[in-house]
Amino acid sequence: MPSAAALKAPDLTSYLAPARYVNSDHPKVIAFARAHASESMAPREIAVKLYYAVRDEFRYDPYNLDLSEQGLKASNVVETGRGFCIPKAVLMVAAARVLGVPARLGYADVRNHLTSPKLRELMGSDLFVFHGYAELWIDQRWVKSTPSFNRTLCDKAGIRPLEFDGHNHSIFHAFDASGRRHMEYVNERGHFSDLPRDELIAAFDQHYPNVARWGSQGTASDFEREVEKGAR
Repeated sequence: MPSAAALKAPDLTSYLAPARYVNSDHPKVIAFARAHASESMAPREIAVKLYYAVRDEFRYDPYNLDLSEQGLKASNVVETGRGFCIPKAVLMVAAARVLGVPARLGYADVRNHLTSPKLRELMGSDLFVFHGYAELWIDQRWVKSTPSFNRTLCDKAGIRPLEFDGHNHSIFHAFDASGRRHMEYVNERGHFSDLPRDELIAAFDQHYPNVARWGSQGTASDFEREVEKGAR
């Protein structure tokens, strides 16, 4: 007869396996994960090392809004060197799975009070739906982290970079460096073993009438430069 602890243990199988978007079996994702951590490390150490690698090695770029199947994959972030919150969280989850740490995706709608005028105009709102974060299984519990905003962007925007110690949740910038309200979570959308692309696209179509024009900006727009000018 199984022990009480065994009966309560969650089934983590789907949070360790490769998936369509969390493509932890892709050679470039594997190489990225193993360049920064190894299976011999404790899960917390793996989580912290991967967090800072994903946060700072890949530029946060909300204009790189590629919602195609390829554009949302973890491997695409490694290949392009940039991504917005959703694919960067996918990469964090994929890299953790490479190294044997169970990981899943979480989503929430976030009201962002400090954004660039251009991005606000394109979105027609300060509400970011399906803001993505990663949850890793560490010491028998899920710990949240958001490796979205790279340090250089935060410095230019006057925002304290989000830190992560593997113990405490690291999920939002509540205030900027001057103490002004910056971000608040207004609606949780749950957690998933892989990115729910159909739900994501439906939500974007509902909330962002200009999503096609927004997505056409590509790398021609420079979000870091915009927020730096706005912070002056």
